[in-house]
Amino acid sequence: MVTVAVTESVDLACAAARAASEKQGEDVLVLDVRDLITITDYFVIASGSSDRQVRTIAEEVEKALKERGVKPVRVEGATSRWVLLDFVDLVVHVFHEEERDFYRLERLWIDAPRIGWEDDAEVSSG
Repeated sequence: MVTVAVTESVDLACAAARAASEKQGEDVLVLDVRDLITITDYFVIASGSSDRQVRTIAEEVEKALKERGVKPVRVEGATSRWVLLDFVDLVVHVFHEEERDFYRLERLWIDAPRIGWEDDAEVSSG
């Protein structure tokens, strides 16, 4: 598998976060997990309030990154309440609110720096 440069990876993560937000994704986060795990560099986490919204958010993220020439190597849960899009250096998790509250990924990865995605992808202290 081909990996992309870190700058490109964070840009893709921020693009994914913006795409999720455009479809009314809630509590959208970008976590830098490079120093914590070896399987990916960034997690994007977003929530939807219905099964349909979860799918719509995931579809919009996939579309936005495809426009940048990147396709997921794996998609899991496309018909469930938790969709995972694996872009190798970036993994996008779109949860139904209840599943997000149950799995609490952002708590599991509490040591991961959060990336400010609404502006120019600056690391925020949070």
